[in-house]
Amino acid sequence: MGNKIIIAIDGYSSSGKSSMARALAAKIGYRYIDSGAMYRAVTLYAMRHGMIDADHNVDTRALTDALPDIHVDFDVTPDKQYTLLNGENVENEIRQLPVSNNVSPVAAIPAVRHYLVALQQAFGTEKGIVMDGRDIGTTVFPDAELKIFVNAPAETRAERRLKELQAKGNTVTYNEILANVKQRDHIDETRAESPLRRAADAIDFDNSAMSIDEQNAALLKLYNDTISC
Repeated sequence: MGNKIIIAIDGYSSSGKSSMARALAAKIGYRYIDSGAMYRAVTLYAMRHGMIDADHNVDTRALTDALPDIHVDFDVTPDKQYTLLNGENVENEIRQLPVSNNVSPVAAIPAVRHYLVALQQAFGTEKGIVMDGRDIGTTVFPDAELKIFVNAPAETRAERRLKELQAKGNTVTYNEILANVKQRDHIDETRAESPLRRAADAIDFDNSAMSIDEQNAALLKLYNDTISC
């Protein structure tokens, strides 16, 4: 298989899929697309415009009407990728807990998913991409040549997320993060539109006992095995 392929990496929140997808893309010279960042950017827009209340209820009609005015893209530098919301670099803001607490209800809205899936599919027209998310192998690119489903216990994922946020100077507790992880799992798995599930032909990838180097090496091997077929 000499041509470039599409690599779809799905999995639960804070499973490490974005880090490994980014590392693989850099290693093999592909473009990396963080689909979760796209949903976070839309969530941030909705929060800024008063479309989400304190109980995480979303004004679906207002957000749906606003979608044509929401433009999400990425700015890539040699060492980092930044998420752009209407041209503004919002990479840091979309990673904060307030956005994390609201992104699943926003992502469950069919109009939002349809809008962003079309954009994600446009990114993949020439292949040569690694995209991670919740429904990449099932909805966005069901014909992707390599599909990975990343899995790890909620407690492990909460510990990883806590360290990540603390390293950025955020004051959060393990219990807060664990509750957020479990809540997002439930919403992602039970939503009517493109629920989180492993594609029938996806490779189950449990990285809970792997170091970063080990998971990156395992993923690279899966890629090499795929293109050599």
